Amino acid sequence: MTDEDLISLALGLPEATESSHFGTRDFRVRSKIFMTLRGPDFCVVKLTPDQQQMASTIMPEHVAAVPGGWGLKGWTRLFHRDAGNEEVKSLMRQAWRNAAPKSMTLPED
Repeated sequence: MTDEDLISLALGLPEATESSHFGTRDFRVRSKIFMTLRGPDFCVVKLTPDQQQMASTIMPEHVAAVPGGWGLKGWTRLFHRDAGNEEVKSLMRQAWRNAAPKSMTLPED
């Protein structure tokens, strides 16, 4: 998936907006970050530690915990350029759910 496709997917989620955090593009729902686009090789998505572990088991070549404390909290590098579109879409939607208020749902939920 290209960066442009990834951005389009992120901004297509309910109430998603683009912003910036310490010079890095980020994507938010109601001011909460669910994804950052740090560079050309990967994005970072907000997962729980359990979701991160499951993603690492299912697609180890496409995800990795962010180094340090952020990774221990579930923040996960997603190498979206080489991953399948459905896998990227699934992790993006999960990251959005993790940041969105519990009262918000996605159309397919």
